[in-house]
Amino acid sequence: MVKVHTLQIEPPVVNASCAWASDYEQLRELYDSPHTGAVITRTTTFNGFSEDSSNTVAFAKDSVTSVNSYGYSPHPLSNYLDWVYTLLTTPCLDGSPPTKPVIISITASTPTVLAEMVDNIQTLRKKLRATYSASTSFGEFIPPSPSRANHASTSAPSTSALAAHRPPIHDPATLVGIELNTSCPNIKDAPPPAYTFALLVPLLDVLSSAFYADPSLTIGLKLPPYLYSTRFVEVVRFVHTYTREIRPAVFMSGSSHQLADADGHALRSLNPFAYLACTNTLGSCLFFAEQASYDPADASRSQDPSADSMMMDDGDAHARAASPASSHSSLGSLTSNSSTPPPQPPSPSIQPSPFALPPGLGGLGGESLHPISLGNVYQFARLLAAHPDPAMRRVRVFGIGGVTSAAAAARMRAAGASVVGCATLLGREGVRAFEIIAGHS
Repeated sequence: MVKVHTLQIEPPVVNASCAWASDYEQLRELYDSPHTGAVITRTTTFNGFSEDSSNTVAFAKDSVTSVNSYGYSPHPLSNYLDWVYTLLTTPCLDGSPPTKPVIISITASTPTVLAEMVDNIQTLRKKLRATYSASTSFGEFIPPSPSRANHASTSAPSTSALAAHRPPIHDPATLVGIELNTSCPNIKDAPPPAYTFALLVPLLDVLSSAFYADPSLTIGLKLPPYLYSTRFVEVVRFVHTYTREIRPAVFMSGSSHQLADADGHALRSLNPFAYLACTNTLGSCLFFAEQASYDPADASRSQDPSADSMMMDDGDAHARAASPASSHSSLGSLTSNSSTPPPQPPSPSIQPSPFALPPGLGGLGGESLHPISLGNVYQFARLLAAHPDPAMRRVRVFGIGGVTSAAAAARMRAAGASVVGCATLLGREGVRAFEIIAGHS
């Protein structure tokens, strides 16, 4: 079991926030899998993202690799709040309460909207506390108040005999966490803000304020793939600015009245960010149709060289248009002796398209991203482990990117990941992906 602030994740395997965690049925299937220790929703906005047929995915023929043009979820935050509430208030088959956490992935372009989204998630967490407290079917839940906890310890049990035999229920609000997606590469005219981390500060301020108002809240950041060392140092430096020294007895964790680490030691400093998810997909990547395992426009196109011929014809046409009579001009000898003109890449609007995705470019995931993701996990894990601030040393790393087998998951853990996650394999195999990662398939 891995403890990520107040979330307990067992086994330490999750889905990444992705298109295959979009609706209730998908979330239900992920939640019911014995091979997931937590579920992360697809990234949602306050009102939902406008999605159309250009938002899709293509899988590689020769590896478990994908390129996608998805944006955020078309479902608004309110839908996810309802779905998560249902997941966390539906008893398990044996009648026990759910114990698997759900992390709600969110994003917003302004601090005001993000603050409203966080407030709505906090309302959900309060609602879960009220529901569990009132429900005899889940046994007796004691909200995290020292005065109420002391009262409960001296008063007679009010639950049924059946509920009395169940283990004590932890604060159900700690079954809900937040992940801020800072890194989607597919939003037009909106590059991932985490590539210029200072742009994130107004959003991080919102999350920090929410955390220090309620330190039971677990918050993670989903990061893009970084490609040079100064970026890792910059991220850690910015995250560290949010650490605060604290007093004991901030909130009750389990039967304790003070915040404690995984070893039970009282904490003296806190940072609002419990984990870094490394990484999101790598943007501006291109698959031609013949590289994909299927071609939505024309399945036979991968069998012929039409894409190459289209590029050649398109280039020739541009060259001819540029100098229609150059062979008869006084510059003819110069033109004939010059190098071949640069090729003219085809437009994605050409039909049938030579590309695997309608927009052409998309975010790369799966096995082809794996070495970059491993490097990101390794860099962050080393910087965090060596940090002088104990609050920063408690920040976990989620390893995402090319986790397509048990061996890949083991590599992520060896690089420093506390939790591993997958998306491309989930898209290809469904929930059976987690059996593969566990080595059971």
